[in-house]
Amino acid sequence: MGAVSPVRAVQAGKARGVLRQAARLLALLAICVLALQLYFVGRIALMRWVAPASTTFERSEAWRLLREDGRIAWAQQWVDGERISPHLKRAVIASEDAGFNQHGGVEWDAIEGAWNKNQRAQARVERLNEQASRRAAARGREPPPAAAPKVIGGSTITQQLAKNLFLDGERTLVRKGQELFITLTLEALLDKRRILEIYLNHVEWGEGVFGAQAAARHYFRVDAANLNLASAARLAVMLPAPKRFEQRPASPYLVSRAATIAARAGAVQLP
Repeated sequence: MGAVSPVRAVQAGKARGVLRQAARLLALLAICVLALQLYFVGRIALMRWVAPASTTFERSEAWRLLREDGRIAWAQQWVDGERISPHLKRAVIASEDAGFNQHGGVEWDAIEGAWNKNQRAQARVERLNEQASRRAAARGREPPPAAAPKVIGGSTITQQLAKNLFLDGERTLVRKGQELFITLTLEALLDKRRILEIYLNHVEWGEGVFGAQAAARHYFRVDAANLNLASAARLAVMLPAPKRFEQRPASPYLVSRAATIAARAGAVQLP
């Protein structure tokens, strides 16, 4: 066999150096990812005894309001689960996650259904945008801004809590994977009663209004423990879009939907 030329030897050495560097970077990335997951596990385990003072979502909202209005608008007060009306607990489960007591944190059928609906909505909006662009071109005008489809979620209460506690609003596969890990960790380390308690104390109920106590005081001038069924159902229905419903708290849709949730709430078994 002939001797390897010096040029090839140098090239092979460089290639091995690049591979070693890539391997080090991948190992470092794996260590960072593992450390982040251990951080989440530790934080969630601590929540069995220590209530979280705030969530990532709450802090991001406070920062947004500070940037836009020059003020921090924040109303949130932790109350133990025994001081939250059972009417509110039942209404929220009936409205947001009817299978809360049965599932392990994720309802895969609901996620699949939401994915299919979102795909159809995306295709429909793309067709409408294309038609609008063609009409504008035929008239010699600039095409209108592209419309965006309404995204439907299939999130359980535990998934919503996972997002609020630790994550931002980004929609990527990596972020969704992280959400699923946190969701399953919440279900593994906390019981359903504690998950619901933390959720109700930190979920958004309006601009700068977080948690059951702040919402009860803001909308009905009572403590969370004293909410009746009608008021509890009204709050539960607001959860998918609290900022929008805050502007019209007595809208016909909200009143009608609240009546439906009030009727369903009686059949909900609390964890």
